[in-house]
Amino acid sequence: MRSIKIFALAAGFVTAVMVLAAFIIPKAKAPEKNKMIADGKGFAVIELFTSEGCSSCPPADELVARIQKEDKDKQVYILAFHVDYWNRLGWKDVFSNADYSKRQNEYANWLNLQSVYTPQIVVNGKKEFVGSEEGTLRNAITAGLRTNPAAALTLNTQKGQDHITIQYRVNGAEKNTDLLLALVQKAAQTKVQRGENGGRTLSHVQIVRKMQSLALNAGGNGSTTIALPEGVNAQDWEVIGLVQNQNNGEILAAAKANFTATANMGK
Repeated sequence: MRSIKIFALAAGFVTAVMVLAAFIIPKAKAPEKNKMIADGKGFAVIELFTSEGCSSCPPADELVARIQKEDKDKQVYILAFHVDYWNRLGWKDVFSNADYSKRQNEYANWLNLQSVYTPQIVVNGKKEFVGSEEGTLRNAITAGLRTNPAAALTLNTQKGQDHITIQYRVNGAEKNTDLLLALVQKAAQTKVQRGENGGRTLSHVQIVRKMQSLALNAGGNGSTTIALPEGVNAQDWEVIGLVQNQNNGEILAAAKANFTATANMGK
C-alpha cells in the first residue's frame, strides 16, 4: 500500500510540473512584418549592365531574355543598361550611354565594390553578381517576389506625337528617395561588325533608351514628359519606374506601363 501511495504522489507531482510548464513556456513570436512572405505582392527589378563590345555579355543577354519570357505575368522588371566604356575597344554600341556607366558606378559605391564589370546584374538595388549566373538570378527573383514592398508606385502614361507624358504617384516612400523613369525598347537586334563580338548578330531585350531621375515632393505625385525617338511603335516600347533610396540604392517600389495604360505596384 505504501508503494502505491508513493507512486500516486509521484504521478501527481509530475502532472503538476507539466501543467505549470504549459503556463511558463513562452509562446512562439509572431513573424515580423515586412519580412519575406509568399503572398505574391513582391517584385524583382533586374538591372543588367552589358555591352555589345563584351564577348562575355551575350550569355547574360540571353538569360534575361528567357526570364522575360518565363516571368512575363509576374512583377519582374528587366532593365538592360548598355554601358559606354567598351566603345573604345573596337565597336561602338549604338545603345550605349555614359549615364548608364555612371549608374553602374553608383552601384559600386552603394555596394562597396572595388570596380565595375560586364556583364553585371543588380537585383532590387541590393544584390549584385555576374550576369550569366542563372541560379543566382533565379534565387534573387524568388526572394524579391516573396518580400513585402516598402512603398507603392502608380504610373499613368499617355503618348503624344513626339513625347510621352507620365503621371506618377508614390505612397510610403522614405526620405532621400528618387523616382527613376526609364524609356525601354522591348527588343532589338544588332549585327556587330568589329570588336570581340565581330561577325555576330546579337539580340537584346528591355533596352533602356532614356532615363530620367526625379526628386519626390512631399505628396509623392507629379507628372513629367520624355521625348521619344522618331518612328516609335507604341507596342514595342514601355516605361518602367523605380522608387530608389539614394543613401543605399535599395529599390522600394517598381511599376511599368505601356503608352496608354495605368500600372500599379506596391503594398
